[in-house]
This record gives sequence, structure tokens and C-alpha cells, in this order.
Amino acid sequence: MRTIKEITAALKQAEQLQPWMKELQQDERASVQKAWLQFEKRMAKKQAVLDAHHEKCAFDASFLPYPEACVVGIDEAGRGPLAGPVVTAAVVLPNHCEALVGINDSKQLSKEMRENYVARIKEHAISYSIHFQSAEMIDTLNIYEATKQSMVESVQGLAVTPDVVLADAMTLPIDIPQHAVIKGDAKSLAIAAASILAKTARDQYMEQLHVQFPQYGFNQHAGYGTKQHLAALEQFGPTEHHRKSFEPIKSMIKR
Repeated sequence: MRTIKEITAALKQAEQLQPWMKELQQDERASVQKAWLQFEKRMAKKQAVLDAHHEKCAFDASFLPYPEACVVGIDEAGRGPLAGPVVTAAVVLPNHCEALVGINDSKQLSKEMRENYVARIKEHAISYSIHFQSAEMIDTLNIYEATKQSMVESVQGLAVTPDVVLADAMTLPIDIPQHAVIKGDAKSLAIAAASILAKTARDQYMEQLHVQFPQYGFNQHAGYGTKQHLAALEQFGPTEHHRKSFEPIKSMIKR
């Protein structure tokens, strides 16, 4: 009979059910049962992630006009901040991309997880494109139109022409068949991948901007209207990277 230590170690290393585990269900040792329950919970969580991945893949595939067609997912990051660009990304993935199991809405992932997924997305994507729309263009066009234009630019930046466009809650002025998907980053693998590329690229941009303008704390709030950011605006005024059409910056300039 295996010792409790041996069983616990084996269960922690196991990634799937194995024949030797059948005997654990009859093992009356409390520590063994505790280790077995922990293993079952870990397997259930792993299966849930895999199921979610397959659901996202099936969602994307449901829009394809034929099996070999390709779908592009599009999402943005940074529509709400007072400073910095809005960033959009377009991603075309291979069907059933198992290397991207676990991808979700970028806001649900830690910074470390997003950065790890960025490397995987760029490695396995058929094509991807990232576009930065400046604060100046946001002020010129308004945030909605600037975001829409940026999404079009990201599609045009792809190395392939997609057969179908899935955009997160946005309808674009393009000739490719498209679908505006509400909460698309939770439903579509391609949109979720795009959300990760867009957010990571924007966060990196704002961290670089922090080096130039450390007094605003861009590395902490990414340009959003936090108390720290608003206090810095009152003290130092807006930079060229601030959105002059957004309040309270618009009123500050008038004063």
C-alpha cells in the first residue's frame, strides 16, 4: 500500500485520471480522501476551462460560411480613459486552437497571464494587427468614431482577408460580412484574443508614457480618471496625450 505522502505527491502531479486511482475511493484514510477531493476539484476546474474553450471555438465556427473560411475577432482597449490612445486589435486564429485554452476576457486575467497569452496568440495566430488611435484623433472624431475607424484600420492591417468579422459590440463600415457581438470577449475566442492584444499593447504604451510624464502616474491608472490622476491634472495641467474633449479636461482648458 502506498503511503499518504506518496499518494498526495502523485495526485498533485497527475493531469488526468489513471487506473491506479480507482483504489483511492475505498481508501479510508482521511488524508488520502482529502487529497483525492482536491484532485477531483482540480480536474473539474480544468475540464470547465476546456469546455469554455470549446464553446468559444464553436461560437466562432458557427459564423463561417464554409469550413476553410477564416473569422477575425476585433476588440478595443481604452475608450474610457482621460489620456492615451484607444487601441484596437484584430486576430485571425486557426480553428480549434488548443494552444490558447484558458483565454478569456482580458479584464478577467492577471497582467502576467495576459502577457503569457500575448506570446501564444502571436505565435499561433494566422494573422493579427494592432492599431493605435491617438488622443488627437479621438478629440477630432469623438471616441466612438475614432474607435470604429481604428477597428477598420486593424482589419486592413491583417496579412489575410477574413471571410467574416466579429467585432465586440460594434458595426464597422466595411464590405466584409460582419456581426456585432455583445460581450464578445466572453463568447468568442478570436475576440478574446484581440482583447488581450489590445489591452496589453495599451498598458505597455501607458507605461512608456509614464517614463516621460512620471508626475501623472500613468503606470498605475493607465490614464483613467482616478483621484491621483485628477489631482495631477489640477496641479500640472493636461499634456498633449490628454483627451481635450473629455471632462474635466475640457473645462480645465476653458478656465
